[in-house]
Amino acid sequence: MNRTTRTVRRPARLLAAAAAAAVSLTMLTGCSVLDDIMSSGEAPRDEPGGEITASADADAFDILKGDCIDLAALDGYGESAEGEDFEVESVPVVPCAEEHTGEVYAELIMDDAEYPGDEAMSKKFDEWCYDEFEKFVGISYDESVYGYTGFYPTQATWDQLNDRSLQCIISSEEPFTGSLKGAAK
Repeated sequence: MNRTTRTVRRPARLLAAAAAAAVSLTMLTGCSVLDDIMSSGEAPRDEPGGEITASADADAFDILKGDCIDLAALDGYGESAEGEDFEVESVPVVPCAEEHTGEVYAELIMDDAEYPGDEAMSKKFDEWCYDEFEKFVGISYDESVYGYTGFYPTQATWDQLNDRSLQCIISSEEPFTGSLKGAAK
């Protein structure tokens, strides 16, 4: 059975080593085989607000701005070498009132007609998430103890799934509850 997956790159910034290695994590939106889309499951959401109501493994393409994620529980997250890509079908979401290590803080839907290429997409993602970081946290990425990661389209998801979404996720080595919006640290 073919499955739809997103490609993930392990974070380089760790809180314990933030001063020594201030590098962002990049999760790449990807798909190994796209012809048979398989959902891991929809994220359990309340109506009408759309907030996550219970811990679940949500389909990797079902993640929205404001969702809280247990990055530490993301299959393969702690197993890859720094910067090494890996694929996931699902993302462990939790209600934001529960402990988590990531929160989707920004989302951009691109309107480009053609895929800009892997290098240009990666650059766009990093520049955009870097700029949005300060707006969300209240201080610059360079001054913050937090890192960022996220999802963005690959050529395959762009062409076959009409994937145009860049999603930035603030990441923390230490679990937190609630939102880091305005945390200024």
